[in-house]
Amino acid sequence: MISKKILFLFLITSFYSFAQLKNYYQQHIVYNMDIDVDVEKFTYKGKQNIIYTNNSPDELKVVYFHLYWNAFQPNSMLDQRIQYLGNEADKRMTKDVSGKRVSRIKDLAADKIGYQRISKLLQNGKNVKFEVQGTILKVELSEPIKPNSSTKFDMEWTSQVPEQIRRSGRNNAEGIALSMTQWYPKMAEYDYEGWHCWDYIGREFHGVYGDFNVNISIDKNYIIGAGGVLQNPKEVKGYDENSKIVTKNNKAIWKWKANNIHDFAWAADPDYFVDKIQVPDGPLVYLVYQKNEKTLIWEQTKPKVSQFFTIMNNEFGKYLYPSYSFIQGGDGGMEYGMCSLILGQTNSLPGLCSLMFHEGAHSWYQHIIGTNESIRQWMDEGFTTYAEEYTMSKIFPENYKNSTHFMSDTKNNLTRIQNENKEEMACRLADHFETGRGYGNAAYTKGAMFLAQLGYIMGEENLHKTLREYYKIWKLKHPIDTDFLHIAQTVSGMDLKWFLNYMIYTTEKINYTIKNVQADGKSTLILLERIEKFPMPIDLYITLNNGTIKRFTIPLNMTRGAKKSENGLEYTVLPYWEWTATQYNSIIPIPFDEIQKVEIDATGRLADIDPNTNMWKK
Repeated sequence: MISKKILFLFLITSFYSFAQLKNYYQQHIVYNMDIDVDVEKFTYKGKQNIIYTNNSPDELKVVYFHLYWNAFQPNSMLDQRIQYLGNEADKRMTKDVSGKRVSRIKDLAADKIGYQRISKLLQNGKNVKFEVQGTILKVELSEPIKPNSSTKFDMEWTSQVPEQIRRSGRNNAEGIALSMTQWYPKMAEYDYEGWHCWDYIGREFHGVYGDFNVNISIDKNYIIGAGGVLQNPKEVKGYDENSKIVTKNNKAIWKWKANNIHDFAWAADPDYFVDKIQVPDGPLVYLVYQKNEKTLIWEQTKPKVSQFFTIMNNEFGKYLYPSYSFIQGGDGGMEYGMCSLILGQTNSLPGLCSLMFHEGAHSWYQHIIGTNESIRQWMDEGFTTYAEEYTMSKIFPENYKNSTHFMSDTKNNLTRIQNENKEEMACRLADHFETGRGYGNAAYTKGAMFLAQLGYIMGEENLHKTLREYYKIWKLKHPIDTDFLHIAQTVSGMDLKWFLNYMIYTTEKINYTIKNVQADGKSTLILLERIEKFPMPIDLYITLNNGTIKRFTIPLNMTRGAKKSENGLEYTVLPYWEWTATQYNSIIPIPFDEIQKVEIDATGRLADIDPNTNMWKK
């Protein structure tokens, strides 16, 4: 029999799902590509036939494509931004000159720049006018794309693979020949926020969900790792021990297919080794890397990677694709559809696993749930960081044994930058942060702490229920912050708009203190004070002389609800703390003489910038 509470939750979430999505739409795309690579010159020729479906209610008279590699040219907007930021720029995109960091792009020679040059573009067989605007291609259509209709584009282009500076490029630091990411003219997304066609300034991206059929012709001695399903493993090198390489003009043709993703990436190297992991009730995972004395740890990751996908499937929603590839390449770690490119030379198993788990978790928070990273990077990087820390704590518990909570280090990172007054608001556009540290804190740390603080407010069970419901409703779609918030409010029964505002749209800090504890007849009077402006509910733990712990929670009046239990432990709900009041008096019906200790948040989750004032001892 279904309980009334479960039935009510089902009905209300089902109503929310219907109400929120009934006017939702998203575009669809099919790419059919033929790519011919010259590995000696680091160039390739590309042809693509695109079928684009306009599911919006709007008639489209223009469309846009991303030409990411045009960013790797002197005086590009990316180059200008790096020069403007100077020593604050990403160290991977700069070099030292007499103690000053300068752009690596600024002095690129003509044979080392990147470009994507369009030589032909047709719509339904007719020529169209187009204009290259840096990393954006603006196309004036020969005929408008009406609502609920499709159009066909035929495009030809040439590209030069840039010197490896940011994510994509040739001959990276670990000797990988080709890291082919953000490498093709990619259709920009159009949704109810309009066209998403901002210039590429080195950070994140967004895309249209669709299907990819990609044929890559390349030197027969090269092995490719990619985000898709290889259709002809017996005709190429590395994936089938009984393969017989089929060549044309001394090149092998690799045929890849991927459905319901919004980006396709690959890498190629003659020294790649391919290993496989079959996750129980999960994907076939490929490890594609140079197998040598610097990458011995990769073999040890195999059981850990299997554990990772199992935990993610159980706790965050099932991985939807048949395969996934971890590919050595790029300049750190970067996620793409069904694969990630990562640096892989390390002596640390937890270190390599942490990188793999982070990039792998992006399959949930960037690909299965396609948040626009250019606008709400904290929903992508932050949610991914939370999932990374959660899975690491389960798989490497010994690394967390001295922490009060698996997010303790992340919380300390946040409060450290807040105490230094160097925080930038998390709502800033990804490319517009003034420092790399400011971006990292907002995207990774504060985004992850958004979930950790939410768990503190509404309870861990409700947080994970929210994450699973979020996955259920928004998989293979493009949600925004209020879409997630509505689910959290539905699950918890709380009003949480204030929390989203303070956490993401301000740089206010959390700081509470226990001002006084004293006897009040047969009870105890506890005086608390809020020092900074960020209001929060407060969990109060009282330890008695005999070791018994009494748990209380002080709801914030704006939540219009309270956490009554968590992890099987009950809370006594005290009267609301009004957000306008800086102090709070509570009379606890426990004799003062019986109390040994009073703590604010003994679980260590509250992101208080001065936790030293959160405990009173007799």
